[in-house]
Amino acid sequence: MGKSSKDKRDIYYRKAKEEGWRARSAFKLLQIDESFDIFRDVRHVVDLCAAPGSWSQVLSRKLYLPALARGVEEEELPKIVAIDLQPMAPIEGVTTIQGDITSMDKVREVLSHFDGKHADLIVGDGAPDVTGLHDLDEFMQAQLILAGLTVATHILKPGGTFIAKIFRGKDISLLYSQLKIFFPEVTCAKPKSSRNSSIEAFIVCQGYSPPEGFEPHQLTRILEARATSHAAGDEGAAVGTKSWPNNVLVPFLACGDLSGYDADQSYALDDTKVRLKPVQPPTTPAYMNAIKLLKRK
Repeated sequence: MGKSSKDKRDIYYRKAKEEGWRARSAFKLLQIDESFDIFRDVRHVVDLCAAPGSWSQVLSRKLYLPALARGVEEEELPKIVAIDLQPMAPIEGVTTIQGDITSMDKVREVLSHFDGKHADLIVGDGAPDVTGLHDLDEFMQAQLILAGLTVATHILKPGGTFIAKIFRGKDISLLYSQLKIFFPEVTCAKPKSSRNSSIEAFIVCQGYSPPEGFEPHQLTRILEARATSHAAGDEGAAVGTKSWPNNVLVPFLACGDLSGYDADQSYALDDTKVRLKPVQPPTTPAYMNAIKLLKRK
């Protein structure tokens, strides 16, 4: 990546380095909070697909560090758990777990850090490696969100909030309807720091309220039955829950001050700007093995 490439001139990329964020995606969570006030009365948080840790940094700076500065006793401090398949450099106030969150062993490990209590907030900025085939990418991202929802049904407390990245496509109404089974308020949010040229957005699900008598192990059966009902145009009840309509209008909200920076615009650098080093170098970069092989020669 050259010094004059578009990413180097991205205002949010540069501001992230100036403010010590590990990635520009930190601003996306900050702007979502500005619109939805997601950190109010939050003490237990889970960050899914957390690496490299920019969202965990936001959680630490918005929840843990202010409480620490107020002199809150250690047992009353907010507890933040970040989990990812990749290793992640430490962040103050954040417990990091390396592993697959869809594993029940990892779910139990997360809950163990909350002393048996449930999370107030679950966030996830994860996405699969994109292929460029939009239909496939949208499908894989939807499956990742449903995997996160599976985690939420085990970890999230009633009334809690679940936030995840989504790729907006023609099938978003199906995913929206599936999420509405568990959350009365579901909104598709587009932070201003997310490029307009990207189909990326974030689904903000508030007020976790599963169907009466629901057990987490029933999730797959409910979603499959509901999907079949949706495809067949059946508006009858399925597995004890209300059926969704065939045509769904998904609420959409653009987050961020309109007078703020445009993520798609390139801003010229003046002579006073200096090149900044990465906030946190990669812990296990893909090129590490190649470097070791070169040194052996």
